Amino acid sequence: MPAPKKTVRRSLLVTSAALSSLALTAPVSFAAPSPSTSPSTSPSATPPAKMSSVGGTRLGQAGTQVDLGSGAPVLPKDITARSWIVADAESGEVLAAHNAHWRLPPASTMKMLFADTVLPKFPKTEKHKVVPADLAGMGAGSSMVGIKEGETYTVRDLWLGVFLRSGNDAVHVLSAMNDGVDNTVKEMNEHAEELQALDTNVVTPDGYDAPRQVSSAYDLTLFARSGLQKKDFREYCSTVRAKFPGGTTKKKGKSVRDSFEIQNTNRLLTGDSDVSVYQGIAGVKNGNTTNAGATFTGVAERNGRVLLVTVMHPEKNEHNEIYKETSKLFDWGFKAADKARSVGELVPPRSAQASAQPGANASPGEAGGAGSNASASPSANASARTGSGGIGVALGITGGLVVLLAAAAFLVNLRWPLPDLVRRRTRP
Repeated sequence: MPAPKKTVRRSLLVTSAALSSLALTAPVSFAAPSPSTSPSTSPSATPPAKMSSVGGTRLGQAGTQVDLGSGAPVLPKDITARSWIVADAESGEVLAAHNAHWRLPPASTMKMLFADTVLPKFPKTEKHKVVPADLAGMGAGSSMVGIKEGETYTVRDLWLGVFLRSGNDAVHVLSAMNDGVDNTVKEMNEHAEELQALDTNVVTPDGYDAPRQVSSAYDLTLFARSGLQKKDFREYCSTVRAKFPGGTTKKKGKSVRDSFEIQNTNRLLTGDSDVSVYQGIAGVKNGNTTNAGATFTGVAERNGRVLLVTVMHPEKNEHNEIYKETSKLFDWGFKAADKARSVGELVPPRSAQASAQPGANASPGEAGGAGSNASASPSANASARTGSGGIGVALGITGGLVVLLAAAAFLVNLRWPLPDLVRRRTRP
């Protein structure tokens, strides 16, 4: 079905190539405290006294941070997650948060950073024949899509396995293509630092529990927001079901490749017995391990407003609790978006922040430059550092772009049409 023609116009404090809004003065980045969890012990029941203040001092404080303002609805009372955040995906404003920088095991939500780091490196049509070494080193009990040694898969097949089935086998094959797991982990940590996701320490690319592997609700939201710039990322994370290649067998003397259906494990996309498809949902990624508990980052759109919600480790042990609490926070966010005052922001990547400094050099046509074709020619520096192929924001920028330098910030007038695959999720 064709996508609606509706677009949303916004005037924002910039993004540059990596989408994030910039404050009038560059936010101060504080080193995050050392990780306090390991897979041999459950996360502590209370947040540490000292947490990162990236994005604003209130986000570094323990407990719930919200400034309701006149007429804003109160937060839902039955949110039991140890950490969560509600943010505007376009402006980067944080509407409310709870222990946003608490460093916790992320489980498979770490795959968002994996995808944002590795996805731009291989065309979706590239093929790879799986060898035994590609699948070595996976953790016991890993979630898998069902990749078979000796079979050939396209890159698109592998990414569907990552997003729909959270397949650690698909992650390991893509990591092997990317010069190995160790190199991939190194690049993920470098990319996290570029995004100013300073709570994150990557040990395994698939999010499988490992000593000192941690992230935070704040960082996971940064990963989602950065990844959603990429068309393929948006496609994969919003796909409900797909055909996946199976094994090759001989039938009547001919080699025949079977296939089977895979379905997204994100229950806000697919629904379940006790959870309905969430109106406007468009991804992003879920996770669950014994140590991490349930984790989830979602993006949804209603009436031109696009929100990101991340929830980590609900204490309430009920079926699909992670999705129930996420839905309640989405509902609150859409009602409060024009009433609640910001308690922080999603910071820009380092390269975007540097390009916004007064006197920064920018060639005509680059983000921050004076050229008239800025949207088609994003900053080469930001593109190289973030892996982004263009300017683009959480749900994609396709319209024209005018950039004006003023007091260390850029005013950007953009068109924000949602891609087809995202639009189709606006109704159950």
